[in-house]
Amino acid sequence: MDLKFYLVRQRLWFLKIFGPGQRDAGLIKHIKKELDEIRDSPGDIEEWIDVIILAFEGALRNAKSVEAVEEVIGCLQAKQDKNLARTWPDWVNQDPEEPIEHVK
Repeated sequence: MDLKFYLVRQRLWFLKIFGPGQRDAGLIKHIKKELDEIRDSPGDIEEWIDVIILAFEGALRNAKSVEAVEEVIGCLQAKQDKNLARTWPDWVNQDPEEPIEHVK
């Protein structure tokens, strides 16, 4: 399955089940709940996937264009390109309990 197909299917299902509109507050609360579940069971990949699904839904609902799926895919690729172009510290010297930030 490709990402575009997946996001179109997700978007149609979310609209049918949860309705239109931003729904940011509810999505953020749900993501926080899922993050608590990840903290309790970090090896459970399904909990990580729940966060990805909810994050995609938030991005789709906040897209500026009519072609929300294309916009989200474009933003995802642009952000990856931006991160690849950044300078990052050597992970070996970083505390594994802390986030690793790019060099500013």
